[in-house]
Amino acid sequence: MRRLSILALAGLLAACAAAPKQPLTAAPTEAPPERDERAVAALYDRIGQRTSDFQAGLELVRSGSPREGRAALRVALADMEDAALACTRTPGCESERFVGALVVLVRLQAVAAGWEETSFDPGELGAGGDELPRAFELPEVARSMRLLRGRDLSELITLNEPVRAALEDWLTWMRPQLVESWVNYQYLRHQMYPAYEAAGLPEALLFGILAKESAGRVHAYSRAGAAGPLQFMPATARRFGLGGNGFDERLDPVLVTRANVAYIEEQLKQFNDNLELTLAAYNGGEGRMRRLAKAHPGRGFWHESIFYALPAETRDYVPKVLAAAYLFLHPEEYGLRFPQVPAEITELPLVQSLSLGELAICLGQSDERPEGWFRTLRNLNPRLKPEDRLPPGTLVRAPARTLEAYGERCMDTAFMTKVASLQDARSPPGATEVGYTVRRGDTLAAISRRTKCSSVGEIARLNGIRGPKYALKVGQRLRLPTCS
Repeated sequence: MRRLSILALAGLLAACAAAPKQPLTAAPTEAPPERDERAVAALYDRIGQRTSDFQAGLELVRSGSPREGRAALRVALADMEDAALACTRTPGCESERFVGALVVLVRLQAVAAGWEETSFDPGELGAGGDELPRAFELPEVARSMRLLRGRDLSELITLNEPVRAALEDWLTWMRPQLVESWVNYQYLRHQMYPAYEAAGLPEALLFGILAKESAGRVHAYSRAGAAGPLQFMPATARRFGLGGNGFDERLDPVLVTRANVAYIEEQLKQFNDNLELTLAAYNGGEGRMRRLAKAHPGRGFWHESIFYALPAETRDYVPKVLAAAYLFLHPEEYGLRFPQVPAEITELPLVQSLSLGELAICLGQSDERPEGWFRTLRNLNPRLKPEDRLPPGTLVRAPARTLEAYGERCMDTAFMTKVASLQDARSPPGATEVGYTVRRGDTLAAISRRTKCSSVGEIARLNGIRGPKYALKVGQRLRLPTCS
């Protein structure tokens, strides 16, 4: 596998090649440019300053502040690149110093992310330190979190007729969704599982909810307005601290799993640790379930007085979640084999400006991922819009095994020019959209249901409408996707 330091060096040299150069030899009638000692000294000072900033960012990542650390890394790397380009335009400045400094920085970051197997001594920069740990690596836990309130979850799941019917669905026409859920969850596990582990809740329960709610698609929106991998409604999300100031936090796997844990624990207390009633509340609303439980004390979810008082969606939801959780614990009972997913996650610093869409195209596909990496990249980077081009130095979360493809394919200038032309292409106006004027009483969910071919999230993104309220104005003109 090519080392990322080589990639960073290639990106720097490409940038320097595109920058204005000083002539190698002066014209006979011209005096050679004078060395600007002050400007050169200032540029060299930036090497030391940005190196210190970069190391401070790595220390923040290592000490448990990854967001602040990544921001510091981006700033330091971007300023170093700017200084390197300024050096090419400054008489007397030696560009080789910046090339060497950038190689050292990227090698440091490679070690921090676990990309290099050999150790690297930061003493080259005048600072000592141990090798940095791998980033985002979660030890395998062989589905050990099985207990719910001290009882084995598989013993709590009654294999009655509805659950057996749900098992048949998962193992037949819904098997592709179950496998997709498993694969997506493996890449999200390092973000979602810790909240369940800390609360002592069964991991199988988390997987069952995820499989039924979204199949592990972080950006999933329902026609009713629920969003995210665990499909929180706006009001419930706000109650558990999920906001929407510029970003819908229901799409953040870490935050939404914490909210899910809080909700599950709250409802387990409300329903005396009854799992089925808790899941029914998660889908159908806790108010409805409290009223039914109060009206029929001592009756469980499966009793006809409660079961048939619920909407068909909830009657289907609870056995589906339980069946998916059971298959998570006992796949071998029905000959189910979940694929092995080497889901080590790392951070890829972009050498050139790319969008997630362009990155997914250049990474291509593999035998074990024939569908490509777009969904995985979006899941791992929920706050990034797939069409926005990200500046060089941006850290993108990605499976570690995509690094080799990045070095081989995404550095191919001719190929990347073709990829960029795909993103820049636009369909003719009106070819894939229709117009709609908002009327009194309209909501995005209602408009989405009437169109029957677009989700709340699609309409919101197309029109720049922010969640979670998705406020509309009477007379507002919307662009709606067509069903073609």
